[in-house]
Amino acid sequence: MRLSRTGSGDERGALPLALTVLLPFALGYYLSYMFRAVNAMIAPYLVTEIGIGAPELGLLTGVYFIAFAAFQVPLGLLLDRYGPRRVQSVLLLVAALGAALFAVGDSMATLTFARGCIGLGVSGCLMACFKANVLWWPRERLPLMNGIATAFGGLGALSATIPVELLIPLIGWRGIFWGLAIVTVAVAAAIRLAVPPMPEDTRPADGLRAQLAGLGEIYGSALFWRLAVVASINTASFMAYQTLWAGPWLRDVAGMDPVGVANGLFLFNVGFLAGVLSSGAVAELLQRRGIAPVWGVVATVALTILVELGFIGEATRFALPLCFAFGFFGSATIVVYALYGQHFAPHLAGRVNTAQNMISFIAAFVMQWGVGEIVGLWPTIGGGRYDPAAHQAGMIATAALTALAFLWFAWPRRGAGRLGPFNGR
Repeated sequence: MRLSRTGSGDERGALPLALTVLLPFALGYYLSYMFRAVNAMIAPYLVTEIGIGAPELGLLTGVYFIAFAAFQVPLGLLLDRYGPRRVQSVLLLVAALGAALFAVGDSMATLTFARGCIGLGVSGCLMACFKANVLWWPRERLPLMNGIATAFGGLGALSATIPVELLIPLIGWRGIFWGLAIVTVAVAAAIRLAVPPMPEDTRPADGLRAQLAGLGEIYGSALFWRLAVVASINTASFMAYQTLWAGPWLRDVAGMDPVGVANGLFLFNVGFLAGVLSSGAVAELLQRRGIAPVWGVVATVALTILVELGFIGEATRFALPLCFAFGFFGSATIVVYALYGQHFAPHLAGRVNTAQNMISFIAAFVMQWGVGEIVGLWPTIGGGRYDPAAHQAGMIATAALTALAFLWFAWPRRGAGRLGPFNGR
């Protein structure tokens, strides 16, 4: 099988292309998700050792998201001008520094700063991979290639559950962050050495002003906003629980011990892995049959709301299936990046993907911190545990926001039909 690069007529075999383009960036995204999800496992140790409450825990974990989001606009400009190899290899060194600082931190201020460095440093992992996919793979393969890349995030999230639970008694949570710092430096070196340089014919020929005008084209697009709102809120609800609040819910509401919590989070992330893999494959299958892949987004968000209702109803008998389903449906809206890649010109790929990412991570920060503020309204009930009623209130707010975003997406526009600009696409 021979595949042609989107940016020119140069051809590479599928296997070399996967090894030199897809895999190095996918390993970066593996680390990104490992960093993102690990706080769900180490949260009890941070509460007891550092002495922080629910609002502070939500802020500490969520600052990753806000640092991540704050860099998305410049990241898009840098990816389009300098290419994913140069940008991401440097950023990962910042993440390694943040991991080392987190490993030695003994105060809320130090840990928050370190967590922000990690968020900044991994802010380009997935977007750099998506940019590389747009440059090197045919457009019709983007849903599948993006799904494969995102699956590495699922593996990273899985690695942040049971493996971390097993390692903490051996090396402690600080030792885990030292190990992450070392591996992050190694992946940065692999990206720099293995990935080919960005082809000159795919660089923007115009200056910064014209690149900023490209952002205006993106933010002025009705298609972008209709997708961006629903995808961001659905993703934010998923990430807020995947990376922090699912663990305390399993402990406080479902009554699980640390091993049970680890198993629940493991299933959550198995669902995430299955969701991102199947979303790309299903989108490609729908396209082949003449069905707009956006219908997958419609189904995904609707089913996410149903899962959130299960958490609200405290269906603890089905806690593990609920975790799997939340991971599966909450992550499947990743397909929107492929939809953008099919709609916008290749030279805008970095900017449109990071525009979506910025909105998603701002939403994730607000939702994760907001849930912490809601949970913190109830007094703790001993041993650092939170009142089940507090968890229920947090999930009610989460589900309500997801439902409002779904209504925004599905509401008919004048002269636009049921799905407006998505009809026939």
